[in-house]
Amino acid sequence: MIEARFHAGMCEIPAQAWDALRTDDNPFLSHAFLLGLEQTGCIREDWGWRAHHLGIYDSGVLIGAAPLYLKGNSHGEFVFDWSWASAWERAGRDYYPKLLNAVPYSPVPGTRLLAGNTPRSADIREALVEAMRALADEAGLSSVHANFLDANDLPAFGDHWLVRTDVQFHWPNRDYADFDQFLTTLNHKKRKNIRHERAQVARSGLRVEMRDGDSLSADAWRRIHALYESTFDAKGNHAALTRAFFDYLGQEMGRHVQASLAWDGDRLIAMALFLQSSQCLYGRYWGCEADIPGLHFELCYYQGIEHAIRHGLSRFEPGAQGEHKLARGFLPITTHSRHYLADKGFRAAVRTALAREAEHIDAYRHDLLDHSPYAHGRD
Repeated sequence: MIEARFHAGMCEIPAQAWDALRTDDNPFLSHAFLLGLEQTGCIREDWGWRAHHLGIYDSGVLIGAAPLYLKGNSHGEFVFDWSWASAWERAGRDYYPKLLNAVPYSPVPGTRLLAGNTPRSADIREALVEAMRALADEAGLSSVHANFLDANDLPAFGDHWLVRTDVQFHWPNRDYADFDQFLTTLNHKKRKNIRHERAQVARSGLRVEMRDGDSLSADAWRRIHALYESTFDAKGNHAALTRAFFDYLGQEMGRHVQASLAWDGDRLIAMALFLQSSQCLYGRYWGCEADIPGLHFELCYYQGIEHAIRHGLSRFEPGAQGEHKLARGFLPITTHSRHYLADKGFRAAVRTALAREAEHIDAYRHDLLDHSPYAHGRD
């Protein structure tokens, strides 16, 4: 008996059953990470988030799952559909709530259709996609969006779904022995610039270190969150992640967390926070109270690259956007999302627009590769 059920929170789904469906240890898709967001006040209906997670059950046993949210706005998604919402609402229709298959506040590529690794996995992924689409049609929702999909997810989305791509910058580890060996692969100008930026930080007198999350004290976690929050406030943005969530990361996921820290004497003045799997380092949150030349690049990029080399990680994904990453050894990769717009006419119009957008994205990525920072050109 195959059945689709929707859940109002991760607490309704046993952690062991959810995590058994993951095919890698990407921490953002873990039960612990998603549950932590809900339990610490980051997922709130007044902020536009309502958990509506999907499970596929066979005779009561969970065989497929997807992180799912009813969204009252498009904040915290990083695949922007504001123009679609505006057009739909100008036509006198309600775009929100919509359905979102994604990890909140986290533009991290990875599987969004948890189906294990069995001969049935492809069929289960298709069942998850069909259940999302059926819910939108039955509930009269405008749309369903699945963001930052893994390649294994893509075949499950049929012709009703619109294809959208974008570009992120990831650092590939080519079995470098150390940071200096990595530098030798860059062209002279980029290599010189990185050495200059690192020297600026060295001359500042700050003490820079990389720490495991579970080695940090409660006071350190409070300070890390304060730096994160103040940086958002200084830019007039909303810091969606609560202090309780940062405390939760340290207590429940500390072994998956890394922090690069800059100290002025005994005072922590800047930090960059990362999550980590067995293969990848994920750059996430930055905070700083002082304007020190080169410090952002040191904490957010160079410390991460050194950590990835030291621990044999295959890649470093520092987050969304930022052409400045190209000059520091990060290369453009394509990210994937799929979108179901319930109205056929609206869907056709957006499909045409996305075809034009895809041409520009593809040309943009190739242009970036033509300006590769590596000495041998395109990589």
